[in-house]
Amino acid sequence: MDTIEVSFPGGKRIDAKVGNFVIHTDQSEKYGGSASAPEPFDLFLASIATCAGIFAWNFCEIRELSTEGMALHMDCERDEKKKLFSHIVLRLTLPADFPEKYQKGILRAMELCAVKRHMMDSPAFSIELK
Repeated sequence: MDTIEVSFPGGKRIDAKVGNFVIHTDQSEKYGGSASAPEPFDLFLASIATCAGIFAWNFCEIRELSTEGMALHMDCERDEKKKLFSHIVLRLTLPADFPEKYQKGILRAMELCAVKRHMMDSPAFSIELK
């Protein structure tokens, strides 16, 4: 089992210890925080984009393809009625000299993103008191 330890250092700041790293979060001033770190939901969204990005980068590394000029942009469309995102679009800008024969392959690699796969086949959640 993977474990993440959460601490409450004060205000609206919430920290998560993941292995040897501490990830800091805070709420925006609008929601009573001091905006000293990203909000937890921002980290969730960033995990989608960075996960897809590492799969694209690994695809290139394995094939010894240049990643110079490669960029990834993620847009999130909101369903205002549900107050949830209804569509997430990842747009990968390929390097200028990226071979056409690998374009479908790099898209398939990005589909393997573990964060996306967990969202598509979501785990069960339990909340318990100790």
